Amino acid sequence: MAITAAMVKELRDLTGAGMMDCKKALNETDGNMDEAVEYLRKNGQAKAEKKASRIAAEGLCAVAVSGDTTAAVVEVNSETDFVAKNETFQTFVKAVANQAVASSAADMDAFMEEAWNEDASKTVKDALVEKVAVIGENLKIRRFEKVAAENGFVSTYIHGGGRIGVIVEAKTDVVNDEVKQAIYNIAMQIAALNPKYVSRSEVSEEYIAHEKEILLAQIKNDPKESQKPEKVINGMVEGRISKELKEICLVDQVYVKAEDGKQTVGKYLEQVSKEIGASVSVNRFVRFETGEGLEKKQEDFAAEVAAQMNQ
Repeated sequence: MAITAAMVKELRDLTGAGMMDCKKALNETDGNMDEAVEYLRKNGQAKAEKKASRIAAEGLCAVAVSGDTTAAVVEVNSETDFVAKNETFQTFVKAVANQAVASSAADMDAFMEEAWNEDASKTVKDALVEKVAVIGENLKIRRFEKVAAENGFVSTYIHGGGRIGVIVEAKTDVVNDEVKQAIYNIAMQIAALNPKYVSRSEVSEEYIAHEKEILLAQIKNDPKESQKPEKVINGMVEGRISKELKEICLVDQVYVKAEDGKQTVGKYLEQVSKEIGASVSVNRFVRFETGEGLEKKQEDFAAEVAAQMNQ
């Protein structure tokens, strides 16, 4: 397969690896982007997959709540940041969030076919099409997620004016201002440090095995580390896996407001539980970040002006 400059650039953007390393990886994997990312990781030329963290598309996330026990978060995309700051667009995104928190839809297809809450003669899809016509830019309701707490309450947080939306479902028998503040603090933690799981019990054995394979390959490709005894290498792999899990599991992360700089989120929740005399824990969380995994439309204003002049 012919490797193009665009493919090399895409891989470089995903991994942060050097141009020649990216070209070699693509040649070795016959142009398969996912395999090329794996190749670079195994050779220590990419710190980690960056695809999901390269936030590119414009738009907003919004949350809506119903009482203390139900909340929904949505992401609505626009083509430009200019539209994302537009009041008409922002009002529409809030309406979509309100639609989501009242929705019984199980997926996006069903959601788009629901009657629009602000005008039952239209569907959500109709409302979107009308908004596209008004704003003059392509818009997309990309995703939504609804959370209903059974044994506690929900807390929400919006960061950066709508760049990140978080819902936390707390499990507790006591709901007071102190507990609500604690879970709100956890929602801010999730927005800032982007954990993938609540605890290690949620991490699959397949994920751990895959990461161990990557780490082992990195060590074997290192001239110095590869010469160490097998027992030492295995210990290095286990140590690095443990460090990674502390970063991606919420309760193992260092709490951002920890006074000693060491207290984990799990220990913070234990402290709050002790203070109120009842157990407080995080049952689940949802975190949306605008544009996750999407590529931004590259604007070439010079070419656009030239094209308009030639019309």
